[in-house]
Amino acid sequence: MRMSTKAQYAVRAMVNLNLHSEGQPVSLRDISLRESISLTYLEQLFVKLRRGEIVKSVRGPGGGYLLARPAKDIQVDEIIDSVEESLVPVSCMDQKNGCACEDQCVTHNVWHGLGEKIRQFLSSITLDDLTTEAKSKLKH
Repeated sequence: MRMSTKAQYAVRAMVNLNLHSEGQPVSLRDISLRESISLTYLEQLFVKLRRGEIVKSVRGPGGGYLLARPAKDIQVDEIIDSVEESLVPVSCMDQKNGCACEDQCVTHNVWHGLGEKIRQFLSSITLDDLTTEAKSKLKH
């Protein structure tokens, strides 16, 4: 199973935002340059992150984005959910509607269990955890 580029970029951008904000808004252009992610793509992601109440925007000169709440209160699964990524391991297990073939699928419990483990793992990691790890890598 592979995580989509959208999910990867959203998490990377959020770590970058947290690393560089220091209480001040960070421009998407700066994140784009540091992460080598298209500015247009970041704009699309941050609209979704704002709707998901992960970030808040600041308009005007010196504007940009800030975290909507402390990094220790933002889990990785929330970031991924905000950019509308599915955390289910197989296509038939839609998060909103459940498994379409649950009654006749002999492997349903395997895929459902795997999906739960993925969600548990991603919800156990906070943005603060990732930022701390990134800071330690920058020092080396």
